[in-house]
Amino acid sequence: MESLKLKYSVSKGDFSNAGNASSNIKKNLKLLGINSCIVKRVVVSIYEAEVNMIAHAYGGSIKVCIDEEKIEAILTDLGPGIPDIDQAMKKGFSTASDEVRQMGFGAGMGLPNIEKNSDQLLIKSKVGEGTTVTIISYYNKK
Repeated sequence: MESLKLKYSVSKGDFSNAGNASSNIKKNLKLLGINSCIVKRVVVSIYEAEVNMIAHAYGGSIKVCIDEEKIEAILTDLGPGIPDIDQAMKKGFSTASDEVRQMGFGAGMGLPNIEKNSDQLLIKSKVGEGTTVTIISYYNKK
């Protein structure tokens, strides 16, 4: 399989388009004949990260590379950064605004759900500069 590269832009606060990138990625994975269990895990992970970017950052990008052994998604945002990644990984911890919570988001399950549904999760963040989340899912778990 030749690698397939996909790229999407995400805008701050654009909840009406939340899930568009992950939905398009799902379509592509299905067309490639990727196992449905893997597709589900990848889509959940990317959706959660996409919503986090919309709720907490000032916009950013999603780049996905699909090759013969894995699916790698790199989500890079321009945002406030995550001051304490360990704390942010705890179920239920959230810094979402009241407005975001009223829309049904911000329950503090995004990062834990990403971790649960990926084979590898790497988070790099610098306060005041933004966050890069790398999500890797292998076809054959290592």
